[in-house]
Amino acid sequence: MAALRCVLASVLVAAVAMAADALGVNWGTMSTRRLPPKVVARLLADNGFRKVKIFDADEWTMAGLAGTGIETMVAVPNDLLAAVADYGRAREWVKENVTKYTFDGGVNIKFVAVGNEPFLRAYNGSFDRVTVPALRNIQRALDEAGHGAKVKATVPVNADVYDSPPGDPVPSAGRFRADVAGVMAEMVRFLNRSGAPLTVNIYPFLSLYGNDDFPLDYAFFDGAGKAKPVVDGRVTYTNVFDANFDTLVSALKRVGLGHLPVMIGEVGWPTDGDKHATPALAERFYAGLLRRLAARKGTPLRPGARIEVYLFGLIDEDAKSVAPGNFERHWGLFTFDGRPKFPLALRGGRPAMPVPARGVEYLPRRWCVLNPDAGDDAAGRVADNVGYACGRADCTALGYGCSCGGALDARGNASYAFNAYYQAQGQAESACDFQGLAVVVDEDASRGKCNFSVQVVGSEAPAATVVAAAVGTAALLAALLLVLL
Repeated sequence: MAALRCVLASVLVAAVAMAADALGVNWGTMSTRRLPPKVVARLLADNGFRKVKIFDADEWTMAGLAGTGIETMVAVPNDLLAAVADYGRAREWVKENVTKYTFDGGVNIKFVAVGNEPFLRAYNGSFDRVTVPALRNIQRALDEAGHGAKVKATVPVNADVYDSPPGDPVPSAGRFRADVAGVMAEMVRFLNRSGAPLTVNIYPFLSLYGNDDFPLDYAFFDGAGKAKPVVDGRVTYTNVFDANFDTLVSALKRVGLGHLPVMIGEVGWPTDGDKHATPALAERFYAGLLRRLAARKGTPLRPGARIEVYLFGLIDEDAKSVAPGNFERHWGLFTFDGRPKFPLALRGGRPAMPVPARGVEYLPRRWCVLNPDAGDDAAGRVADNVGYACGRADCTALGYGCSCGGALDARGNASYAFNAYYQAQGQAESACDFQGLAVVVDEDASRGKCNFSVQVVGSEAPAATVVAAAVGTAALLAALLLVLL
C-alpha cells in the first residue's frame, strides 16, 4: 500500500509539473494607469506562471521581465509587418528587441509573434501579402544573430482562418478559409521547416457571444447540462474547444502537415461586459480547462497530447477598444490592480485563490460623484458630460447585463462615469469638475456589486492608448444618455 501511495504521489507531482510547465498567460498593457512592471512580474512568479506572451517588446515591459527567467513571447505589431517584410528592417528589429535583451540576467525570449491575428476576416486582407515575408525575415534575422536555435518566430492566428463546409460541419472536414488557404499553407510549411509551432487563438466565449442559438453548456468542459454533442463518425465532441482544435488539425492534414505542433496563444473567459461574461462562468470555464491540461487528455485527433496554452489574460485592461464588445476590457484573471477574481488550479490540484499583486500603491481614497445639488434642469448638461467621461474612461460595467447595469439610478450612472474619468486622470483636481456638476467625496461611492474603483499610482499609458479607449463606445454612450434623459 505504501508503494502504491508513492506511485500515486509521483504521478500527481508529474501532472502538476506538466500543467505548470505548459501554462502561460498573456500580459496586455492597454490600461489608463499601469501597474509597475516589477509588480506584474512578481505577480506572474507568485502564481507559478513560467511563460508569458506580450504584444510588443517595449522597454517598460521588458524591464519587468529581466532576470525573472520567465519564458517570453515578444511580438512584432501588425503595423510593423510591412516594414519587417524588408530584411534590413527585420534585422534591425531583432537587434533592438531580441539581441538587446539577450544577456545574463536579461529576458528569456523563447518566441517572436510576427503579427497578431493578421488574417482576421475583419482586416479584409490588409496583411495577407506581408505576413509570410515578415515571418521569413524575422526567423532569418534570428538565425543570423545566433538566436535561431532557441528563439522561434510564429504567427498567432485567429480561429476564423479555418472552418468546415456548411454541408459537412464536423471537425474532420476542416479546411483553411478559402481566401487565405494559399497563404496559410505557405506559412505552415515554413513553420514546419523552421521548427516552430503554429499559434492559434481559440475563444469558446465568442462562439456563445451574440448567438442565442449556441448551447451554453457546449462552451465548457464539464459535460453538465443538455448540450447536444457533435458526432463526427466514430468521434463524439462534447465541447467546442475540442471541436475547434480538431478542425484546425484536419485543415493541417489537408496540406500534409497534420503533425505540426499547435500552441494555444490565447484562450479565456471575460468576467464583465456581457450577460455571459460573469465570474461564475469564467470560473467554470477555467476549472474545466485546467483539469484538461493537468490530465494531458489532448483532443480526439491528438489524444494524450501536451498542449501549450497561454491564458487570456493576466489583468483587466480599461483602455482596450470595445468595438468587438464591452467584454474586451474584462478578460483578466486579476482586476486592474492585481486582485484575483476567483479560485484557479494554476499549479494543479484543487482550485485556490491566486496570490494577489504585492506592493500595489493606490491613489488616495476619494471619489468623484455627481453633485447632490444638481437639479433636474441640469439633465442635458449631465448627459453631455457623461458622454465626455465615457469617451475617455471605462464605463462598460454600466451596460445591460453587466456588473453595474441596472444597479444604479440615473444619478448613480453619472457618478460612476465621472469617477471613472477622475481616476483615469490620476485624481487631478480639474478632472472632477464637469461644468460644476461633480464633487469629490471621501466616502466610498460603490453600490453593492457595482465597484467605484480607486486607481493605482502606476505609470500612465501612452496618449495613443488612452485615445483608443474611446473607440467603439458609441452604443454604450447612447444607452447611457437615454437613461439619463
